[in-house]
Parts: sequence; structure tokens; C-alpha cells
Amino acid sequence: MLKIAFHPIYKHPLPEGHRFPMLKYELLPQQLLYEGSCSNNNFFEPEIPNDKYIVAVHDPEYFYDLLNIKISSKEARKIGFPLTEDLVERERIIADGTMKGCEFALTYGIAMNIAGGTHHAYSNKGEAFCMLNDQAIGARYLQAKGLIKKVLIVDLDVHQGNGTAEIFANDPSVYTFSMHGIANYPFKKEISDLDIGLQKGTEDKEYLAILKRTLPALIDKVGPDFIFYLSGVDVIKTDKLGTLSMTLNGCKERDAFVLETCRKHQIPVQCSMGGGYSPDIKTIVEAHANTFRIAQQLYF
Repeated sequence: MLKIAFHPIYKHPLPEGHRFPMLKYELLPQQLLYEGSCSNNNFFEPEIPNDKYIVAVHDPEYFYDLLNIKISSKEARKIGFPLTEDLVERERIIADGTMKGCEFALTYGIAMNIAGGTHHAYSNKGEAFCMLNDQAIGARYLQAKGLIKKVLIVDLDVHQGNGTAEIFANDPSVYTFSMHGIANYPFKKEISDLDIGLQKGTEDKEYLAILKRTLPALIDKVGPDFIFYLSGVDVIKTDKLGTLSMTLNGCKERDAFVLETCRKHQIPVQCSMGGGYSPDIKTIVEAHANTFRIAQQLYF
């Protein structure tokens, strides 16, 4: 059974001016239930996790400053909104959704998190609406429990996974792959194990050709026991924060190829949704919903 992390706090309203992107966290589960792609049994509710798994990734001083809302105004500006206890709690619960999803993926082959993909969170700071790096925490969680050894992170959000790259910069047990818009934020990129920067206006054909020749070769090279997939839909042409020109169908084909490749190689995969900022909320929901539909079709 496809297991999907979702908690009511995912819908927690952000400060004025940041609320529109949050609508997808409410509408996406509703759409999946309405159309019958998922039932209530597919969803599980994450909780506040044990802090030890968070500080295995994040600097304890930074984490406890977050918990106590002691982050400086300068650091808060980099995160992008005023911090509150509820927003920090939300981030912790998202991380737990990814951790629990990892274990479901080991059982069922795949698991999803309605939220997550907080790849701009560094070990000791937050950026761009990301405070805690959920997939990095998930990777460390699996390794700490002795469930896996080698991890491949496939980050196909339009923005480079700079925080993820920094966290695992000197760790050969986690291979970081980011394919992103070269002209997109962050404008000063970190160094992933493999970075592919795409030019403005890159369309479906070129994007998919690059991905299809890269991912299978990477799997052969890295030999991962587990894959994390960050399936941001901000690669679509209509996205307000993206610079690529993919169609909805191209984005769907991207997801299908990644998940088919994971399944073919019998490698468990955890998916976090990442970004999506098209002006029409229906476009965002449809693009994300495709990822869940494909997972159901391929695995169950």
C-alpha cells in the first residue's frame, strides 16, 4: 500500500504574502481522495520526532536556537519569513513524515510526503523557507538504524539542493545529484557530487534526454541501497520562481522515468514534493498529483 505522510499542520498559514503556496498542502490530499487515486488508508500522520535524529544532521546550537525562536533577525530574513513556534513544529513534523516514510519505502518499495523537500536547509542555517532538511534527516535516520549503507539523493527541483550538498559534502555514503536551472536561486551554488545546470527555457525533450542518460548510469556507479527523490514541479514553464519550460506532461514523464528506474533496480524510494509556484493553483495540484498517480500505477 502506498503510504503518504500528511498532517493538518502542513496547512498552517504563513505570514501574509507567503500564503498562496500553502494552499497545495490542503488541496492535494483532497484531490487524490476525490478522484479515487488514494483512500484515507493511504495517509499516515507524522509526529514530533526524537531530536537526536535532527541533531545528527543539524548543528545542535542552530537547532535549539530554532526551537527557542532565538534565531537572529538576519538569519530569519534568509529563511524568508518571521519564525514562530508553530512553523518550527511544522518543520519537525515534516521531517518525521520523511523518516517514517523511509521505513514504509523499505516495506512497500515507495513512500511519499505531501510536504518536504526542504533542501535549502544547511547543517547550521536555514534559507529560502527551509529550516530542517527532511531528506538529509531521513538518510541519517536509516543509516543510524543500520537499515541501509549507501544513499542516492535525486533532486529535480528547479533550484539546486545547496543545503543538501553542504551537509553531505564530505560523506561518501551519500551521493548528491541535483539537476536544476542554472540561472535560478541559489545564485551561489554549493557543489553536489553531480550538478547539472540547465539553461533558461530548457524544454521537455532536452530535459528528459539528459535525465534518461544520467540516472541509470548514476545508479550503476553509486550502487545505492536507497533513493530519495525530490520531485519539485517548479520546472514547469508557468512557474513564477522557475526558469525552465517543461510542460505538465513532460513533468509527469520525468516522474514516471525516475520511479520506473527505481522499481526496475528494486531500490526503495522516498519522495518529497518540493516546490511548485505556478500562478494557477490547479496547475500546481495537478502536477503534484501526477507523482502520486504514477506511484500507485507502478507499485500497487
